[in-house]
Amino acid sequence: MKNKSDVPELFGNSKKNNSYVKVCAPMVRYSKVQFRTLVKNYGVDLCFTPMVLADSFCQNGKARASEFATTITDSPLIVQFAANNVDDFVDASTLVYPYADGVDLNCGCPQRWAMKDGYGCALLSKPQIIQDIVKGVRNSLPDTFSVSVKVRLLKEIKKTIEICRQLEKCGITFLTVHGRTPDQNSAGIVDTGALKDICEIIKIPVIANGGVKTLGDADNLHAATNCNGVMAASGLLANPALFSGANRTPLSCVKQWMSMKDKDSDRISFQCYHHHLVFMLDKVLSKQEKQIFNLLNTFESVDEFLYKHVFESLDGGHIDFKYNLDEFVVCEFSDEITLKHSKKCRACGKSMYYCICCKYDPNSKDGSFFNMYIKDRDELDYMDSNIFDESV
Repeated sequence: MKNKSDVPELFGNSKKNNSYVKVCAPMVRYSKVQFRTLVKNYGVDLCFTPMVLADSFCQNGKARASEFATTITDSPLIVQFAANNVDDFVDASTLVYPYADGVDLNCGCPQRWAMKDGYGCALLSKPQIIQDIVKGVRNSLPDTFSVSVKVRLLKEIKKTIEICRQLEKCGITFLTVHGRTPDQNSAGIVDTGALKDICEIIKIPVIANGGVKTLGDADNLHAATNCNGVMAASGLLANPALFSGANRTPLSCVKQWMSMKDKDSDRISFQCYHHHLVFMLDKVLSKQEKQIFNLLNTFESVDEFLYKHVFESLDGGHIDFKYNLDEFVVCEFSDEITLKHSKKCRACGKSMYYCICCKYDPNSKDGSFFNMYIKDRDELDYMDSNIFDESV
């Protein structure tokens, strides 16, 4: 049976200890259950799933299987959905209710495809839709189920504060604010002043997001804003032990990642396994070693490389892990909900799942991940169909 957590209590206990909740961001293709389990061993208190398109989740069984998996101890867990209408969000939330501790509405994705279809930041100009979505969940599911929203700053801080106030009034559990505007990239300066103003005015817990690459960055963001939680994205990819204070990925972390694949190989693709190691080892491998590692295309060749090159040079000792990849939960989703949703995309006539994801083959083995990625990008907590494209 799936364990459940009390999200408000998590924030309350953190405040009593004069601390803050440490949060793993919703990163598309990366915030899977294996990675969530990993980072919880290094100080993460609250995890998000990758951002999931609510309509695709309701429409297609393959989308549900690909985008959502959990274990009996994968808690506290927030499922983040992108939606542009009440029905999709409420139905998707109802489907995951037995297996999660809350849902989150993405109002921060600045990608053009999302804006065009009325997702993400596009909702910031339609606060009534946001309120209707939140109220729809509140009227459909128990009050103990967390409902939250993730937003970006608007150019006018007064408008941002007003939206945050409206969200607070309609009953959200907590709020996440990315400290940059939709037109800023990851190089943009995080507006800690605006975040501080929001944290002072809004009475519900506020998670601050943006620019967190080290534990020092997280501590400084908390001190500057008096936020209730700090969220990290690309910083955690590069170093899953970020919140523990480690300055790079410890050996123990790499070993646990390897053990997760060994324990349940049919639930983690080679691509996911390899990509995470690409991020983790960026500060460890030499340029020449990266070129070799980049072209490896089997579990066996990757593990052989790690034992030969990494464990001799990477510092860190053995630890007993509190969280391991426990028994997976068999998720059963209501036919009454799934059957009422159309399976066809408005544009191409195919399932929305294939419409969005056909641009990315999760089992591709074309390599070049070091050359194409390894940039500091906070946008990783948003959907980006070109995440491994050099032009992004």
